[in-house]
Amino acid sequence: MKFPNWHDRPEQFSPGEAANGKLDGHHFIQMADQFISLANKRNRKVDATEIQMVMLFAAARYAAHVGKNVIELPEQEEFIKHMAGQYADMLRGHLADPNV
Repeated sequence: MKFPNWHDRPEQFSPGEAANGKLDGHHFIQMADQFISLANKRNRKVDATEIQMVMLFAAARYAAHVGKNVIELPEQEEFIKHMAGQYADMLRGHLADPNV
């Protein structure tokens, strides 16, 4: 089964394309920033290392929901490897970003 890569999206959809429930690059980052904003608010009282683990746990739990109930995976290991690779790719990119 082929799974999408996080970066395989146009930078911006035309107005007609945006209505299909997919995110273009701009809106993908905008939605991620909303989660980061919530994490930053919680960081006023909770250690960043704790929030990091909460976000990772939530991402894994939501991915499991999508895999089991939306995609209805015939094989879980392939999906696990794909998602772990996606995370590693994103993490490497952010660690290399001098603005983070």
